[in-house]
Amino acid sequence: MTTERIGSMKIIGAAMVASLAIVALLAPWLAPHDPTAAVAATFGDPGRPSLAFPLGTDALGRDVLSRIIWGARISLSVGVAAMSLTLAVGGLIGLAAGFFGGMVDFVLMRFTDMMLTLPALLLAMALISVLRPGLLTILLVIGLVSWTQVARVVRAETLSVSQREFVVAARALGAGSARVAMRHVLPGVMPVIVVMAALGTSGTLLLDAGLSFLGLGVPPPTPSWGRMIEEATAYLRTAPWLATFPGLAIFYAVLGFNLLGYGFLAARR
Repeated sequence: MTTERIGSMKIIGAAMVASLAIVALLAPWLAPHDPTAAVAATFGDPGRPSLAFPLGTDALGRDVLSRIIWGARISLSVGVAAMSLTLAVGGLIGLAAGFFGGMVDFVLMRFTDMMLTLPALLLAMALISVLRPGLLTILLVIGLVSWTQVARVVRAETLSVSQREFVVAARALGAGSARVAMRHVLPGVMPVIVVMAALGTSGTLLLDAGLSFLGLGVPPPTPSWGRMIEEATAYLRTAPWLATFPGLAIFYAVLGFNLLGYGFLAARR
């Protein structure tokens, strides 16, 4: 892949992610209506897109555009916060496994392999069903079921960085294991963690949307893109725009993070 294409990929991805962040931050000022209030007298029938409501209204008379704008705040908050927890758990496990090796590596990687055999969505559903539903629960559950790939990639990179001359020199000079790991190995692994953060955020966004579609996401009336699609399933024939617009929002967010992540990944090669 040429340098120009890599640069374009990163710029486009960064612009898409930045636009989502701006929409999420400015949601109270960008949304034309209260996302939880009935602003149109639809009497149980969704309203078609119009000048007053560019993306239409749902069966309860709520403005779809306002709900999508506020949904960006919820989805990005869940995606970024859950990915931060994922990176913390997966990064620490991968760093410890690759740096210490031996029995530590064996135990941690076998535990990681065991977790990989469990479907993330099913595991998240099981955990949420026994915990108190809420935003914090969603963040913790998504973060705790999504760390396995991060752990494996960080471990592989740690094994490579640990054999480099500056790390060997630090050990020869008597630096302790904790100092070598945090001051010398971790900075070398950090570029991989940045790539995993960008790529993994798209995965956490999709997992959040899937849980919301199944009714296990953020409780209503808080707007969520996945829940909006679930609520629109009863009107797919008569009002397809109710599912189309939040679906496009999810597609846009996932594409933006993927372009950004693959741009960083291609730049490292």
